[in-house]
Amino acid sequence: MKNQSSDATNQALSKVPELTLVFWIIKILATTLGETGGDAVSMSMDLGYLVSTLIFAVLFIAAVVAQIAAPKFHPVIYWLTIVASTTVGTTLADFATRSLGIGYAGGSALLLLLLLGSLFLWKQVTGSVAVEGVCSLRSESFYWVTIMFSQTLGTALGDWTADTAGLGYLGAAAIFAGLLLMVIASYFFTKASRTMLFWIAFILTRPLGAVVGDFLDKPVANGGLELSRYTATAVLAVAIAACVLLLPHRAAKRAH
Repeated sequence: MKNQSSDATNQALSKVPELTLVFWIIKILATTLGETGGDAVSMSMDLGYLVSTLIFAVLFIAAVVAQIAAPKFHPVIYWLTIVASTTVGTTLADFATRSLGIGYAGGSALLLLLLLGSLFLWKQVTGSVAVEGVCSLRSESFYWVTIMFSQTLGTALGDWTADTAGLGYLGAAAIFAGLLLMVIASYFFTKASRTMLFWIAFILTRPLGAVVGDFLDKPVANGGLELSRYTATAVLAVAIAACVLLLPHRAAKRAH
């Protein structure tokens, strides 16, 4: 009884979802929506990257505040925060690489350094970057800063692979999907750190979603399907909502 009570307490205190197939499906859908949704506001609405970034940044900050204020894991709040991070990541990366002229390679390198720096500081301050331990203000703050950097990096990395490297959207998607398969194989067939594999997979799903989103809404002449950004975003939003509301979700169980 004591062990069961301890398990229930640990699970209740965790503020992130259990890592299941459902988690990864929603994550990829969310990153794809981040690309189409970000482009819809910055390009289709013609608000520009800076204004769009400011709009999405406000939404992201509001979502993070709600997520941190929640006493326990709440699927709707959590995934709204993830979606907000992907949209602001899209427009922020586009602003840095295009408007500021840093370029895809420079932007990717800078964001990778920021991401690694965030993980390093998180490890130094809390002793662990394992997501199962995200339950305090300090660990949640590091968690969302790290996710913000990873989402922004993913956009720049996806654009660099598809455009600068000349692989196209489908070629880039194949590369990132192949890398994810390698991570999955490492999970099942090696003793590699589960925490390290999680963050690698989490980072890789972002450029995968970015290039898939570009494939959906970019012009046919550029290798895309030229679908309406509004329609693609709406369909993805409905799919995410269905997964969040209809499929089971549990908080990640904290280690004893």
